[in-house]
Amino acid sequence: MSSSSREAILTAARRAAQMHGYNGLNFRDLAKEVGIKAASIYYHFPSKADLGAAVARRYWEDIRAALDAMQAETPDPRLCLRRYPEMFRRSLEDGNRLCLCSFMSAEYADLPDAVRHEVQTFADINVAWLDTVLSAIDQASPHNTGWASAIFAAVSGAQLMARSRADIALFDEIIDSYCRSGLLG
Repeated sequence: MSSSSREAILTAARRAAQMHGYNGLNFRDLAKEVGIKAASIYYHFPSKADLGAAVARRYWEDIRAALDAMQAETPDPRLCLRRYPEMFRRSLEDGNRLCLCSFMSAEYADLPDAVRHEVQTFADINVAWLDTVLSAIDQASPHNTGWASAIFAAVSGAQLMARSRADIALFDEIIDSYCRSGLLG
């Protein structure tokens, strides 16, 4: 099995998990989408837990890279903070999907430990990144973990509200209200 098969499986699994959560990771459905036999998935991922952890890990790695790139190309920390919701919006633009780790967080009690760990890492990375940006805005207050957590939760919640109504304009309205209220700088 080639690494391109592994990547195709991860891509298909990411889409499925963003639409249906961890329980949406069905080897037969993924195999059909990728064009391989279901048993072939086991070559790369011996169990659903292994696949779920790999998908969640890849997701937070991609998000971390996107956050770092955003920070590098947007030197104004206030503007960077206002751009933060863009990543959550992209999921909605892609078939009314949710942030993968937000979706899996809702299933937290039923997740295998390895998947839980990756979901927690996603939240930790977002909060740490937001804390860094907030600290750049207000250097007199170098630790803003509570505020960073509130922003992460608020943006995730805005995405959830918009998805439940299949209305991306609702997401934009909620984010605009966060900007006007000062939550997002």
